[in-house]
Amino acid sequence: MSESYKELKKKLLTAKKNGYDRVSDADKAAMETYCAGYIDFLNRCKTERLCAAEAVRMAEESGYRPYVRGQEVKPGDKLYIRNRGKAVTLAHIGKRPLSDGIQLAAAHIDSPRLDLKPTPLYEENELAFLKTHYYGGIRKYQWVTIPLELRGVVALKDGTALPVNIGAEPGDPKLVITDLLPHLGQEQGKKPLSTAIPAETLNLLVGSRPIGDEDDSGRVKLAVMQLLNEKYGVTEDDFNSAELEAVPASPACEIGLDRSMIGSYGHDDRVCAYAVLKALLDLPETPEKTAVCMLADKEEIGSEGVTGMRSAAFDTFMEDLCAAQGVTLRACREKSFCLSADVTAAFDPDYADVYDKRNAAFLNYGIGLCKYTGARGKSGASDADAETVAFARRIFDESGVIWQIAELGKVDAGGGGTVAAYMAQRNITTLDAGVPVLSMHAPFETVAKLDCYQMYRGALAVYRAAFPR
Repeated sequence: MSESYKELKKKLLTAKKNGYDRVSDADKAAMETYCAGYIDFLNRCKTERLCAAEAVRMAEESGYRPYVRGQEVKPGDKLYIRNRGKAVTLAHIGKRPLSDGIQLAAAHIDSPRLDLKPTPLYEENELAFLKTHYYGGIRKYQWVTIPLELRGVVALKDGTALPVNIGAEPGDPKLVITDLLPHLGQEQGKKPLSTAIPAETLNLLVGSRPIGDEDDSGRVKLAVMQLLNEKYGVTEDDFNSAELEAVPASPACEIGLDRSMIGSYGHDDRVCAYAVLKALLDLPETPEKTAVCMLADKEEIGSEGVTGMRSAAFDTFMEDLCAAQGVTLRACREKSFCLSADVTAAFDPDYADVYDKRNAAFLNYGIGLCKYTGARGKSGASDADAETVAFARRIFDESGVIWQIAELGKVDAGGGGTVAAYMAQRNITTLDAGVPVLSMHAPFETVAKLDCYQMYRGALAVYRAAFPR
């Protein structure tokens, strides 16, 4: 007897389901607990330095210890290194030797922001400002007239690094970038969004109260510098060796009347970074293969620099671990798997024309697997092979992880990049996967709680698996 139409359809065709039609009440409760922890993480970690410090704190609470070069490395060991306070790599040494490769999840902890210029403080018409240089791909018009805080460090010539926190604590003043009123903005309104707010006008308003006599010059600038000196002991010259970042001052919060989403600055890529970190720390047993979590800096500007994914710091750590087991790094790499954990674009029905709806990621449909990213003709992409995608499908399905497969918009509409290409260059089999995000790179992004939790469960599945190579 031949199969019916309905039987054939169920057997042969893809049937996408909203995640809420697939999860149990117990899963929903676990999701809420997980997301409460993630919201707390977001509010603690507005910069890559704060993320790295929080990751180390969480790791040490879970029994991880700093790796010391030359130490014995045996199954069950929980080790980490911190790279210049801005990137962290953690390893849970597995039962099998490193010659069998590692199960790696790599995410980035930097986010688009406004950095202060080396000589930022100036006064104009008795108002004091700090000049900025934007970091990463931002839409400049989104950063004006919102409350901002200033975070980072000032490094003194004697080697002291002073943490700076202006605007984050209750009762703290906030900073802001001004914009034209609509009455005077008619010409500005005729310009494209990309040029309506010039980068050189992204200046933080920091003061208006003068000191000294009315005949003195630069009175407001001096008053601001006096306040900074009183609080931190710094002078204007110390800005030359400072890393100060203006980031949104609004806290992470639940979104929607049903509280099903989370709104925050920095979901890209802390939503994935927290997931892969928490999953590693929550491994209840020694994994078969060594499980490694890499939290990198500088992805938003191409993974460059000594703390980025192109840096040799990750390779040095892995080479040291391999040497402790008498294994070559190249032998370890060729049998390893990397989940490049970075966000993808969620389908937004208000802007449907830039998406290929058949190949888009949707909120509440789970992790978005991206076989390739890049721009237009896959430029700059790490294009995973069929066997790699099949491996991910298998381990996610076997673990009950909800996932979908997607591209980042229409072919010629744009594109994006991740750390995947730099892992692939190391001869590590790599696949992109991440949480779908609405308003990506904006000062306030939105994700679905269900997708956040599935990212965590997906990372657990990766750490517990063994890539068949």
